[in-house]
Amino acid sequence: MRIIFAGFQHETNTFAPDLADDAAFAHGGGFPGLCRGDAVIDALVPTANIPGAGFLQAAREAGAEVVPVLWCAACPSGFVARDTYERIATEIVDGIRTNLPADAIYLDLHGAMCAQNVPDGEGELLARVRAVTDIPVIVSLDLHANVTQRMLDLADALVAFRTYPHVDMAETGARAFHLLTERLDRGAPFAKAARRIPYLIPICWQATESQPSKGIYERLAQIEADQNLPSLSWTMGFAAADFAECSPVVWAYGDTPAAAEAAAEAVYQDVLAAEPAFAGPLYDADAAVAQALALVRQGIRPVVIADAQDNPGAGGSSDTMGLLKALIAHQATNAAIGVIYDPTAAAAAHKAGVGAEITLDLGGRAPIAGDSPLHATFTVEALSNGRLHTFGPYYGEREMDLGASACLRIGGVRVVVGSAKAQLADQAMFRYVGIDPTAQDILVVKSAIHFRADFRPIAGEILTAVAPGAMMMRTTDWHWQNLPDELRMMPGGPTFTDTRPATTA
Repeated sequence: MRIIFAGFQHETNTFAPDLADDAAFAHGGGFPGLCRGDAVIDALVPTANIPGAGFLQAAREAGAEVVPVLWCAACPSGFVARDTYERIATEIVDGIRTNLPADAIYLDLHGAMCAQNVPDGEGELLARVRAVTDIPVIVSLDLHANVTQRMLDLADALVAFRTYPHVDMAETGARAFHLLTERLDRGAPFAKAARRIPYLIPICWQATESQPSKGIYERLAQIEADQNLPSLSWTMGFAAADFAECSPVVWAYGDTPAAAEAAAEAVYQDVLAAEPAFAGPLYDADAAVAQALALVRQGIRPVVIADAQDNPGAGGSSDTMGLLKALIAHQATNAAIGVIYDPTAAAAAHKAGVGAEITLDLGGRAPIAGDSPLHATFTVEALSNGRLHTFGPYYGEREMDLGASACLRIGGVRVVVGSAKAQLADQAMFRYVGIDPTAQDILVVKSAIHFRADFRPIAGEILTAVAPGAMMMRTTDWHWQNLPDELRMMPGGPTFTDTRPATTA
């Protein structure tokens, strides 16, 4: 087999202020930066938890020839910049055209990309690929993909993660390879069926270690196995993209239309029945810290607080100060928070040196409602060049570069400050500036769910906070404009028609 391979990943929060530009894809946001040709294979090492890495490993074991064009990802943010999207998409399509003939194409995509000029980034890319070739195209997708009809129509098969935290990304890439070989062996397209779920699911209730998601994915896998289906997927969607096809979706591939329809319908009914169960407690910043302190007094530690609305893995700026201000106000001790994205503060700490006291405005630079910088005096406890090695289940074993970094202390709170954005989902992102997360009473992480993969084993309790940020845990808190009238804005909540602002004559 000769397979052309490309990857272009971005999760777009259309309500977030920052654009994903050329520099964002060059850095990678915690993943490898943009790479081309054989450098793709070098970057996506088999030990990394990345779909493309799993695909490459499976292809190597099968003796297939893989021709890499490019692979890139950027930290989730607002729209992908128009010029950036056009440059990368054009390079992928030109690379595919140049490397034909081939037996098939594999694309490592996210599924929730919106560019300034293209609301359905993956659907548009697939359309451009189809304009140059009709060979089979297999695509791996994130569990948070907003799968569009265009994507379903243009790909021979789409296959999605089944875990959140996404600990099965490489496994999904391997499943994509086996689906590709099955498609080639058949010599004809799969029968397919899809169902669009009529409600949005906030990401804080999507964890697959918990119900109802855990049970639905277990049943999905059982249906796929029992019915010997080529593939069955359910994406819970990314409820931060204001376009008409933002929603969870179930889809199936089968030997016959009836088999595909039956499988998709079974999972669809499971998701409908689970709607009331997508719920749980949310705490504002003060309540989260007060609850954490109460738990610590009971001997429960460390208490991990998810600063979920400022999660850079979902478009957050990673610099809001709500929870840090609450820790200080409640005189918390033996507490740590990270990673605060503030290159200016990091540079000031490096200039002052370890042991120095510095007075500055920390964070609060993004235009986020209810947030402002923290003006205070800090002690510089540790400095780092930002290079660290992750080992946890989410990022896998890989090198990460957060740029010039520092550990600043104010009272009993230590603050990890970095010069690049990446979701705090690995204990190494505390340890690299000298903080042992297992020795803390309270940990605040700029993450919503992914941190659980590495922190659940050490956590005494986990709380989800709704401090200022760009990723709302109540999807009704945004001002939407482009959703379908009948879509429910929350599980069991009002429809878009019910919440849409009244128009004036």
